[in-house]
Amino acid sequence: MAAPGQGFAPGRHAIEAIGKGGFLFAGMSHIGAILALPSGIHAWPVAGMADVTWDALAQALSEREGFDFLLIGTGARFEPLSPALARALRDDGIRFEAMSTSSATQTYNILLDEGRKVAAALVAVP
Repeated sequence: MAAPGQGFAPGRHAIEAIGKGGFLFAGMSHIGAILALPSGIHAWPVAGMADVTWDALAQALSEREGFDFLLIGTGARFEPLSPALARALRDDGIRFEAMSTSSATQTYNILLDEGRKVAAALVAVP
């Protein structure tokens, strides 16, 4: 869990809007990337796909027992994960899909509404 003041909203929340460099959820706004995890929505210190690494996903992976599927929003348009990261996730048994942040957000909201155990790592879009 993030320390106070470091961007954390406990609980599961739909993402209400994206854009302008951030997200709207739970009646709050956040500028920058987020992790939507079983414990809540956390600030995620990545600026783009170059920052999305195994280490950057460590907080999400620490909650893997709470989700069956990880959506990775890659920004304004789809960018593939690095082959090494995709391989490491598969080798570790993580079911994931990378897509644009808009698509990942919509998919996350649908799966969340269906009561599915889903998590999302979402790079912000301008």
